[in-house]
Amino acid sequence: MKNIFLTGAPSSGKTTVIKKIIGMLPYPKSGFYTEEERVEGRRVGFILHSLDGKMGYLAHQNIVSPYRVRRYGVDIHNIETIAVPAIKPIANHIIIMDEIGKMECFSEIFKQAALRALDSDNIVVGTITLGGDDFILQIKQRNDIHITEVTLQNRDTLPVQIVEKINKLILC
Repeated sequence: MKNIFLTGAPSSGKTTVIKKIIGMLPYPKSGFYTEEERVEGRRVGFILHSLDGKMGYLAHQNIVSPYRVRRYGVDIHNIETIAVPAIKPIANHIIIMDEIGKMECFSEIFKQAALRALDSDNIVVGTITLGGDDFILQIKQRNDIHITEVTLQNRDTLPVQIVEKINKLILC
């Protein structure tokens, strides 16, 4: 299974694991990850970071948008101009996709790009929300995806395990 995904509760360490994997991978890679933005210890938004250096808000409490998750307005434009180009399959690149979640899935363009990445020959390493709508559930049921839940017990060992799995896939 060439599509390797992490799931888990919010703040379980999924993005931390992804960032460690990015740092450990000796192969070309492209994609994106998200980070929380905190002010005085309180989460106020989420920032998209593409591996080629672009960044912008995925969502923020001050964004006015018809697309909302709890108190956050979702920036569809940034999803489509930062995340979507970042996950376009490039020969011999590992695609990082953090994450396939409710916010990202407001964009039909993102959903199609995610499917193209998953269907490509590229190894895809990403995160996926615990629950999910029909689209997310269909991805979880694919026969080419392996999903591991990030927990306090395994989050420190997962980066090495996943990089070893990627090494095996590449050497086969």
